Amino acid sequence: MRRVPIVQGEHAVVSEANVIVSTVLGSCIAVCLQDSVSRIGGMNHFLLGEPSAGHDVSPQDMQRYGVHAMEVLINALMARGASRDRLKAHIYGGANVVAGLGSIGSQNASFARRFCQTEGIAIAHEDVGGNFARRVEFLAYEGKSRCSRVAQAPPIQIKPPKPVAAGGDLELF
Repeated sequence: MRRVPIVQGEHAVVSEANVIVSTVLGSCIAVCLQDSVSRIGGMNHFLLGEPSAGHDVSPQDMQRYGVHAMEVLINALMARGASRDRLKAHIYGGANVVAGLGSIGSQNASFARRFCQTEGIAIAHEDVGGNFARRVEFLAYEGKSRCSRVAQAPPIQIKPPKPVAAGGDLELF
């Protein structure tokens, strides 16, 4: 099995068996799309749904937004032979993992659902929300996905420094 990892702002399209596209998400969203007839599928990973009204976004920053990432993925799938009207979606992520950021994850998930509905793309499966990170693996050729929670890393333990005796000798090691 060959693995193709993607990160925020990237996408991958696959038309071969035994290839897994994977990513790790927090509040970001990954949308997996697949055409079951041509057996072509792909995944994207985006940070935010769309820019706020009046927000001027540079071309290089557009990759952070779902409105751009979805069109790029759909066009890449169609360029390889997928048909837009046969695409089915799996939506993952959208967690509210950072307390100070409000409901950004929920807003991202709402954007992904709304985009699919507007474009007539059926949502076959979704795992969104909560307050935990996810690892997503997509067998694009088969149209199968797997999502698992990422275990929280244990807190870093910082030991207090040993007290230094005033006026003592310095020992190097």
